[in-house]
Amino acid sequence: MAQLARRYGSGPASLTEIAAQEDLPRAYLEQLVISLRDAELVHSTRGAHGGYELTRAPEQMIMGDVLRALEGPIAPMICVTDDPSHLTCERSGHCTVNFMWVRVRDAIAGALDSMTLADLVPPLARVGPADLAALRARTGNPPSSGTNPLTLAD
Repeated sequence: MAQLARRYGSGPASLTEIAAQEDLPRAYLEQLVISLRDAELVHSTRGAHGGYELTRAPEQMIMGDVLRALEGPIAPMICVTDDPSHLTCERSGHCTVNFMWVRVRDAIAGALDSMTLADLVPPLARVGPADLAALRARTGNPPSSGTNPLTLAD
């Protein structure tokens, strides 16, 4: 998501290029984008100049939403998940540590929900056209003649 935020507004980014930049297997990223697409945080464009893009500006991407899309409900313990459809533990009403775990969950959720993707990738860290050309050269993905210099191909 940080790589997509860096490229926001510059066209789709290929998973091949993101995998190279983040030193991650492409197959792993393919699994992640399924959850991110289902949560409507990213969308894909098919074709030679396709890839993935954020569905909205990094300033509008809440990190709690990103984490929930990738990991599921926030739950330091199964008995205190933030998923409203989850059944509570039969001991929740008289458990001596439940109150502590609820506070931990709420603190984690509060921190994540108060942070955006833009907080992780400030505007100065975002990629411009010249940066994209240098990135393509480093990753062995040079633009072909006649292509849009702002799109990233697989």
